[in-house]
Amino acid sequence: MSDLRDAVRGATGRLADAGVASPEHDAVALAAHALGVGPGEVRRLMVLGAPVPEAYAGLVAERAARVPLQHLTGRTWFRGLELEVGPGVFVPRPETEVVAGWAIDAARACLEAGVGEPVVVDLCAGSGAIAFSVKAEVPQARVHAVEVSDLAVAWATSNRDRLGLDVDLVHGDAVTAFPELAGVDVVVSNPPYIPTTAEPVDPEVRDHDPPVALYGGSEDGLAIPRLVAARAAGLLRPGGVLVMEHADSQGETLPRALLATGSWASVEDRRDLAGRPRATVAVRA
Repeated sequence: MSDLRDAVRGATGRLADAGVASPEHDAVALAAHALGVGPGEVRRLMVLGAPVPEAYAGLVAERAARVPLQHLTGRTWFRGLELEVGPGVFVPRPETEVVAGWAIDAARACLEAGVGEPVVVDLCAGSGAIAFSVKAEVPQARVHAVEVSDLAVAWATSNRDRLGLDVDLVHGDAVTAFPELAGVDVVVSNPPYIPTTAEPVDPEVRDHDPPVALYGGSEDGLAIPRLVAARAAGLLRPGGVLVMEHADSQGETLPRALLATGSWASVEDRRDLAGRPRATVAVRA
């Protein structure tokens, strides 16, 4: 192809044919990555007929093979934070930004109630997206996070140190994490919750996200979420808040499972910006 405009247009068509959900966005993002500039500059260079960067064709070929865009660029954005991601760590989703927001709201409510340093725990932290967002947006909070995967912990540690956020990050099992903590104000979790009988449709998820971050350990996908919620109940003070993400098919089953334990004074399910059931918010009895 003779210039950048033709290359991006051709890449958009190729990615669309490959089933990529956002072909034009991804074609521009890959050009931006190859050139080391922002998407706006790519569009300006397209108008000027700039040459095609040497790496572009290879990046487009990998994306057409459904390698995640974030693995190719090495980064993603989450609530204004630039996170490094890649093989071995779950790529945080835009819908989880809303879940993080509910945890942030709960931490801010603690401040308004006179709690000087709300204690927030992230169980199943992955890349650290939620924990780091809480700390960035509620700097008074004392934030603790745990992740079981050594590869994910390495990505999260790199993100924490690069962002300069004071978050206590540990490598361990969320089900037994932080025995030294008690009286926690907020617990947030995006645990693995895909039913073991299900298979993700998108190749980016099925073939590239780590299975430990995906599957919930039972046919209903709730075995691990139930265990994580039980640990949350052990950590939280009376009146403390749990925010737990779930699949859009679990908007009734997860709240029902939590209510059956007797550990929660109230349980409600919330929907994301697309109107889909997204997270259960429970208050400790």
